[in-house]
Amino acid sequence: MSTNAEIIAVGNEVLLSNYRQAPVVLDHGKGCELWDVEGRRFLDLYGGIAVSALGHAHPALVGAIQAQAQRLLHASNLVWSEPAVALARHLVDLTRPEGGGAPALSRVFLCNSGTEAMEACVKLARRHAFLKGEAQRTRFIAFKNSFHGRSLGALPLTGTPKYWEGFGCDLERVTHLDFGQLDQVRAYLEAHPREVCGVVAEPVQGEGGVLPAPEGFLRGLRALADEFGALLILDEIQTGVGRTGAWFAWQHAGVAPDVMPLAKGLGGGVPIGAMLVKESLNGVLSPGTHGTTFGGNPLAAAAAVAVIETMQKDKLVRRAAKMGDYLSAKLAELARQHPAIFDGERGLGLLRGLLMARGVEARQMLAAARDHGVLLSVASERVLRVTPPLVIDEATIDEAARAIGAAAASIPIPAARDAKQSA
Repeated sequence: MSTNAEIIAVGNEVLLSNYRQAPVVLDHGKGCELWDVEGRRFLDLYGGIAVSALGHAHPALVGAIQAQAQRLLHASNLVWSEPAVALARHLVDLTRPEGGGAPALSRVFLCNSGTEAMEACVKLARRHAFLKGEAQRTRFIAFKNSFHGRSLGALPLTGTPKYWEGFGCDLERVTHLDFGQLDQVRAYLEAHPREVCGVVAEPVQGEGGVLPAPEGFLRGLRALADEFGALLILDEIQTGVGRTGAWFAWQHAGVAPDVMPLAKGLGGGVPIGAMLVKESLNGVLSPGTHGTTFGGNPLAAAAAVAVIETMQKDKLVRRAAKMGDYLSAKLAELARQHPAIFDGERGLGLLRGLLMARGVEARQMLAAARDHGVLLSVASERVLRVTPPLVIDEATIDEAARAIGAAAASIPIPAARDAKQSA
């Protein structure tokens, strides 16, 4: 098998058809560039869906993986592992306030994915209430348009009905409110003062269309959770590890959660997830109550340590903020140049969304961009999500913007918009 078509033909025979893959078979990459098996070059502006923080084939990450693979791949959680301890130390330290002080979150559970991390959050919140003698506190508040994972524990938190269909989700234990509406949260908590064990929110709704939380929303959730005895769980699976120009997006708001799930960019492409909790929650998940065979395995942990240390050495969090501003300006310029195709941009740092004009589907633009050599992803039917590696530079953004502009020019203008512009 040496061509895209040959590999895809076999894949269609043997892989479960639960994904909607583009007709591209990627073979290798370097930095923000990718090549398929036939040698065609693409600019990577989706980063494996906000995963490839260091880009592709970064020597520090490759070297860490090679070195650890030669030492020890797996040991299980029946013994200690130095890479796992080192990773947990790093993660805890990243939650310290600027200028020093105690970490906001001081205990770490390591797992294999974002969904696993969110599953751990669900179990911890409910068991926390149980251990306090409040077994009736089994409900969660989450938000419409959100995404928190696909397991039967995490899926009910996801505030998008299309993901629930046919799975028998326990939706009775989750109430979805409008994102950004603190008055709705207060009203629900006042009506059910002893039922909610956790309030779950994304600082930026990623899958839901790259929607940053309104100013004051996270601070308001923090105050309400404290007032009514619920845990505040801020989902940093997509926003964490420098993506938004801070190590964690809640740091922009100056408010810390009780519980934080992480994944995606943490391993730079190696599967890993984590749940961080404040010190008072240590012991809620006592031995035997929760675990995972592969969680914190030496290979994944060593990869994550390499990602964090490289980001610190190369100041990639600061770079994400700077390049995020530059990318934002370029996307806004594209929207001005192609008003019949784009309807503006939004986001935080290097997590950005390019909104489609009415009548233009995001997947239509996704395919056109790919035909012009740029890989993106979609977030809702109307938003192109732009999540490049954090190592991206201005020259790459410029090249990508030119290609996206050419792709936009190749799309037929919807008749209604065309008529409106002519008028």
